[in-house]
Amino acid sequence: MRLQHILSRRHNVWRTYLPVCTLLFGAFTMNLKADTMNTLFDFTGNNPSPAWDATNDGVMGGLSGGGAQLVEEGMLFSGELSLENNGGFSSIHADGTFDLSEYDGIRFRMLGDGRTYQLRLQSDAIFQQRGPVSFGKEFATVKGEWIEVFVPFDELKQSWRGRKLSGYTFNAGHVRRIGLMLADKQAGEFSLKVSWVSADSTNK
Repeated sequence: MRLQHILSRRHNVWRTYLPVCTLLFGAFTMNLKADTMNTLFDFTGNNPSPAWDATNDGVMGGLSGGGAQLVEEGMLFSGELSLENNGGFSSIHADGTFDLSEYDGIRFRMLGDGRTYQLRLQSDAIFQQRGPVSFGKEFATVKGEWIEVFVPFDELKQSWRGRKLSGYTFNAGHVRRIGLMLADKQAGEFSLKVSWVSADSTNK
């Protein structure tokens, strides 16, 4: 009986303190994750970052239309993709000088439409003195669901105006443009909401 009483007390103590331990561990994990991230853009709250500028395939004769605006839940990148006149892309971007050399990639939180978008970055690499090399990677969205996506710098592919390149180096210490692009070869309306964009040193 005494042994049963002791075991019962231990069970009750564990049951009492387990929720507290779980809460403390969760807070520790959140703080650890926050320490690895550097918020570059926050499109929510009372003082949101400005909406990004747009570049569509009209610069090449295409008929796609798209752009960004601030809404209650963040920055909305939306429009309609057209494949007419050899078009087929819509993009938004923010220019600046970002030193991301202490980080491993870009993380952002988004609400998508199920289509596949691209993160596009530019650093100091120039293609034959004709323009900046783009470093990008595709990512999938889940229709109607908020998700976080992490894009590692070491998985970026290089290109210039759709032409695949090799031999250029992405310089994370001198990022000049951060952008998003839709070019999935599917005509029709699109919609992507982004609440924040951060540099992150972990892919977990």
